[in-house]
Amino acid sequence: MNNLLFDFTVDKSTKSVFVTREFDAELSLVWDAFTKKEILDQWWAPKPWVSKTKSMEFKVGGRRFYAMVSPEGQESWQIQDYTSISPKTNFKYVSVFADKDENPHLPGSNWDLNFSEQNGITKVSITIYNESLERMEQMIEMGFQGGFTMTLNELAVLLTTLSVEKK
Repeated sequence: MNNLLFDFTVDKSTKSVFVTREFDAELSLVWDAFTKKEILDQWWAPKPWVSKTKSMEFKVGGRRFYAMVSPEGQESWQIQDYTSISPKTNFKYVSVFADKDENPHLPGSNWDLNFSEQNGITKVSITIYNESLERMEQMIEMGFQGGFTMTLNELAVLLTTLSVEKK
């Protein structure tokens, strides 16, 4: 488990963040963890924050509207608009911060997630493209790298639990 790949690269010249992470779990389980709200809400926020999905329709043209909620109850709302889905291999969405009434705060970022499995290890490669360098820098300054790393570590632990439950 210790030698699973994890890479986080920020490329200011392309206004992109590249994240590659391997999980010791089968593809269908990892795919579900990224696409089903009941699983997403168990890991899609760095602890002690929690993820709370208000609505989610995982289909092209659909959207997920959710908040990351602090222990004090502070809510940070986001919208993910799904633009492309190839089952179990890739999906894309536009992510924007929003207020509690679903009003987006532009500009957003384009997320492109690719999934592949080899010998029971699932690799997730994520490209996050920001139209604005300023937004990307703001995202990094807000602790995105540390937060997203914690979140993916949380997913790795959850997948171990889910894999055991599935057997």
